[in-house]
Amino acid sequence: METKSCCFIGHRTIRDKETIEKRLIEKVTTLIKEGVDTFYFGSRSRFDDLAWEVVSKLKEEYQEIKRIYVRSSYAYIDDSYKNYLLESYEDTYMPEGVENAGAASYVERNQAMINSSDVCVFYYDENYLPARRKQSRRALSDYQPKSGTKIAFDYATKKGKKIINIAKEQDGKGEENS
Repeated sequence: METKSCCFIGHRTIRDKETIEKRLIEKVTTLIKEGVDTFYFGSRSRFDDLAWEVVSKLKEEYQEIKRIYVRSSYAYIDDSYKNYLLESYEDTYMPEGVENAGAASYVERNQAMINSSDVCVFYYDENYLPARRKQSRRALSDYQPKSGTKIAFDYATKKGKKIINIAKEQDGKGEENS
């Protein structure tokens, strides 16, 4: 059976953790049975954490699966940090081009994960907006930043990737497109 890969991308916060966790267990189990054996994870979101927890739990039964931490910072890491990461993942790397991306490093990292994946599992709610931010300490008005998850979702759609959106309700099981 041909091996496949999958990435997880989602908002920093999630609603109804128990429902999302059940959907993730169901979808990831199906993906493993369909030949997905490599799972890419980013960081900084509750969805990333939950996806890692689910895959790690399933690794007890499906020992062949690999968890890969894709870094958006720290191009060069020392052995102690790498060993720390390898306690929770089978490998870690930083994609080429991310190191010099500055504030866009998460966008570039997410695009690299999408490019490396056959399947993209999202927690994407089109109504979600990140917290408003000040442009600077002296700015008189706030601005609305773009959702990194929306940027990644649009990119995966444009690339024609198989997308599973765990946040979408469709028969209570999430929404898929191919």
